[in-house]
Amino acid sequence: MPRYAAVLPGKHAHGEDAAGNGWERRLGLNILTVNSGSSSLRLAAFRNSAGGQLDPVAAAHEEQADGPPAEFLGRFVEQHALTNISVVAHRVVHGGAHLVASRRVDKDVEREIERLEPLAPLHNARALRWIRACRDHFGPRVPQVAVFDTAFFSQLPQVARGYALPRALTEAYQLRRYGFHGLAHRAMWRRWDEMHSARSGRGRIISLQLGSGCSVAAIRDGVALDISMGFSPLEGLVMATRCGDVDAGMLTFLQRSEALTPDQTDRILERQSGLLGVSGISGDMRVLLASNLPDARQAVDLFCYRARKYVGAYLTVLGGADGVLFSGGVGEHASPVRERILHGMEWCGIAIDPAENVQACGDRKISADGSGVEVWVLRADESGELAREALGVMGQA
Repeated sequence: MPRYAAVLPGKHAHGEDAAGNGWERRLGLNILTVNSGSSSLRLAAFRNSAGGQLDPVAAAHEEQADGPPAEFLGRFVEQHALTNISVVAHRVVHGGAHLVASRRVDKDVEREIERLEPLAPLHNARALRWIRACRDHFGPRVPQVAVFDTAFFSQLPQVARGYALPRALTEAYQLRRYGFHGLAHRAMWRRWDEMHSARSGRGRIISLQLGSGCSVAAIRDGVALDISMGFSPLEGLVMATRCGDVDAGMLTFLQRSEALTPDQTDRILERQSGLLGVSGISGDMRVLLASNLPDARQAVDLFCYRARKYVGAYLTVLGGADGVLFSGGVGEHASPVRERILHGMEWCGIAIDPAENVQACGDRKISADGSGVEVWVLRADESGELAREALGVMGQA
């Protein structure tokens, strides 16, 4: 059987803990969420009130969280006196073809997350370390839920998820476009929908998640129609250290010319490319925007140009748009990047207000009066999405 083609046995969301207790009854008040990115870490705790309201209790954010998970976890739990965590929810980037909905973590789920690690090497291994650290800290009787970034895109239309490769290979190795950043894009849609309740869940949005990793999605009525990331998180936009779209023939050319191994190729594409590779100085957008070096300017220009190309493409997928949404560290805080991406798009009804754009941070509308498409800067509540998914798996949604 191919390495990525494992089929998990059928499991259900409700079951028993290690002691045989019906663990859905054990949902108390506190939910811990763990969002481990390629370099960053977000921890949050929520209290589930009687009315089903999720009330934030504590939160922490580390930009460069490369230390042992146990240290971060212990410090966070002690600082906020989180003594009765009832369930832990983890963001897991790649769920593959079989983990297409949030699941309680068991041995089969852990094995599949590990099996998929080569397809998301900056993420899945970190998620597993956090799952194991939480098990060590809270004990095996506290259930853990894996929430998959790929799940939101698991029902992409066939034309959007397929690759033009030999069918024997695509079927044997499950070669398809999985899409990533599903939590962020779903959170942006949820926030948009809350602010436009009169639309009753309808609308066409283009959502841009711009951070260390970057993606753009086309969403109609809450359903994803396309996403820039594909089989792995490498495809699509230029990112901090990831290349985005490249010619596949160029990669085989480099492998032959430089005698590169697959691992060496992966390292170049994942860790040495993107903004860092083009600029030669940094993958941090803040550093590049402050630099006068020509290569830094070229990196920013390429980043914005690639994003604008995708916005234009997704306007055709959706047949127009009602909203363009920005989120993520770059999307929320880098007003020059937003301006460059949407500059000159008045022809398709997109116009931003320069003053609003400069001041925007958090939930703020930045489109100009008379713009046919609303443009928003949003804070995607990924932690809230994780907590809601945990409640759903626990049967308490």
